[in-house]
Amino acid sequence: MEFKTKLSHTRISAFKARRVADLIRGKRAEEALAALRFMPQKASGIIEKLLKSAVANAEQSETPVPLEDLIVKKITVDEGPTWKRFMFRAQGRVYRIRKRTSHITLVLEDSIDA
Repeated sequence: MEFKTKLSHTRISAFKARRVADLIRGKRAEEALAALRFMPQKASGIIEKLLKSAVANAEQSETPVPLEDLIVKKITVDEGPTWKRFMFRAQGRVYRIRKRTSHITLVLEDSIDA
């Protein structure tokens, strides 16, 4: 059985979040949580919360699945809308600042089904 969780409009660039997502793809949920807990990147905290939410969904489903039986089947990080801001500079110039966002989708699978 699959358990899907999605987080939209996260204030981190997709490029930075993909670095962390690539490290936990295919791992058991316990291992992924342990790895995320000790990573220094900002994205690790965001993805850790998302993974905990997916695990809670699995434990609260009609047929509860314990944490030990879950595997990170798929995790994708897609680019979201970019917020455009301006920073005023000397001599009447303006520099554009792009604040990037991302959409993160996480799919957990029961290891018994795999």
